[in-house]
Amino acid sequence: MNPSNRPLEVCLQGLQRLEYRGYDSAGVAIVSPGMDQVAYEKKAGRLNNLKAALKRHPLPEGTVGIGHTRWATNGEPSDVNAHPHMSQDGKIALIHNGIIENANKLKFDLETEGYSFVSDTDTEVAAKLLGKVANQIIAQTGKPDLFEALRRTSKMLTGTFTLLAIDVRQPSIVVGSRHDSPLVIGVGKGESFLGSDVAAFVAYTHQAIEIGQDEAVEIEGDHVTVTDFDGHPVTPRHFTVDWDASAAEKGGWPSFMDKEIHEDPEAVSQTLMGRFDLDGRIKLDELHISVDELRSIDKIIVVACGTASYAGLVARYAVEHWCRIPVEVELAHEFRYRDPILTPRTLVVAISQSGETMDTLMAIRHAREQGSKVLAICNTQGSSIPRESDAVLYTHAGPEVAVASTKAFVAQIAAAYLLGLYLAQVRGIMFKDEIETQLNALRAMPKKIQWVLDHDVDTIKKTAQKMVSSKAFLFLGRYVGYPVALEGALKLKEVSYTFSEGFAAGELKHGPIALVDEGTPIVVIVPSPRGRNVLHNKVISNVEEVKARGADTIAVAEVGDRKAAEYADVVFWRPECPTLMSPLVDVVPLQLFAMYMAMAKGNDVDKPRNLAKSVTVE
Repeated sequence: MNPSNRPLEVCLQGLQRLEYRGYDSAGVAIVSPGMDQVAYEKKAGRLNNLKAALKRHPLPEGTVGIGHTRWATNGEPSDVNAHPHMSQDGKIALIHNGIIENANKLKFDLETEGYSFVSDTDTEVAAKLLGKVANQIIAQTGKPDLFEALRRTSKMLTGTFTLLAIDVRQPSIVVGSRHDSPLVIGVGKGESFLGSDVAAFVAYTHQAIEIGQDEAVEIEGDHVTVTDFDGHPVTPRHFTVDWDASAAEKGGWPSFMDKEIHEDPEAVSQTLMGRFDLDGRIKLDELHISVDELRSIDKIIVVACGTASYAGLVARYAVEHWCRIPVEVELAHEFRYRDPILTPRTLVVAISQSGETMDTLMAIRHAREQGSKVLAICNTQGSSIPRESDAVLYTHAGPEVAVASTKAFVAQIAAAYLLGLYLAQVRGIMFKDEIETQLNALRAMPKKIQWVLDHDVDTIKKTAQKMVSSKAFLFLGRYVGYPVALEGALKLKEVSYTFSEGFAAGELKHGPIALVDEGTPIVVIVPSPRGRNVLHNKVISNVEEVKARGADTIAVAEVGDRKAAEYADVVFWRPECPTLMSPLVDVVPLQLFAMYMAMAKGNDVDKPRNLAKSVTVE
């Protein structure tokens, strides 16, 4: 293994591909044979700050390297607090995702032994501790063993962590360990990669390996060794990444958010693809829960956070209607703290785009401890939540880079609807032709979503620009329109930083109408006038109520809805579709509206302030 610039190039490329996860500083470290200390550079701010520093002070060629983008949880964003952090003697560099909860005690113990600290981070504590353990091993055995040193160090830490480390005394290896924090392995030709997401290395290889909870890994060239923290060998699961690096690039779009909204139709169609047998019956090959167990289910609990929880709220209406099983939707971070009623006949459905949402991961662990089956709806192969679940439905939406989730939302709804219809099929609740009718409606949705993208964009853009100075928005919806209102409000606040709240429209007279004044913008999800007329009439009454108080009203309504056109100031039209399918089209204009509001304000729609794409700490 000869020194070259490739380790640094790969690290920088990987960090650039992981920019979307959110960060406030970045750094890299390199080692090669003959070095006495690790060569490194780190800078607060965007990745470009680090690249500029490397141009001014280039690092030497190396044989291995590690890189990190930090999202502050312990110590303010600064050059000093940025990763990597060094051992006391400078021979080891370490990077870390997560929170080390016993860092203060470990730091106190190390300080009494004469160790000094320059940062305010828990990560530097782990780096100093690793250096101490590594030197103890050398004193005991006469040779370095960074892999063993990391395993021993990992057993001394509490909290959540993924650790990666390099040592000048072993310049051909990188070691890593994980506990409640993501890590995945990539295997190329003559080289290997470690990353928190396959996006970090998908430009170099599609062959990946999962690393499990409380496991450690050593990579050297294309040789990979995985063990538990006690050093016992582990046989990990290999998988192939089903998208290439170009899927995580803008491809000419002005933003990832814009690109991903326009991928909504494909996200739904890809989620449905390959889910049916030759007779048109639903087959879910990843669903490793027996038919007998599914027939015995008497309650479903959906656990999720943010956008994923709103997808779960949409699904509740359909699954209860089709399967006649009660469905609860819980915020994952509240779930295990309220002592939920869980039995072996409870199916817990965990929804997460990244598969690494820590609150959701903790919720499913609690559910499994209580004997319940867990099914994950997820978009990321090799991630923690699918690995720790009994079954998984992958959404196959491709990488979602913008922090504000868009195409994942519609894909999650489509996957949850497939699950609901599958349960109705195996439990004999619906006739075959009834299921076929719903499946045909679901298959038709990508074209209907595309219709919105083809017909509404100009109106939405002009409306956003006109309302850019508005201070607050209210979103109203009934039935399946209610979670769509919640999601529309969330998108607007996430990217445009405009105060916005979603309400069930029937709650309007129970308090929120006090907020309505002259010029208050109100966005209303109007159900179809076909079918359940009473639902449509109730919502139109809500529009009239806020109009009478001077509100500026925006309606999302079905083409041909004369009352919506009469009472609303602006209408974002959608094509005809069954009411239960309407959230898949209703949310699209709200995604576009949020994006155009943010653009009109000059915000970075892909990286909204204070937010991270994947929330991997509680």
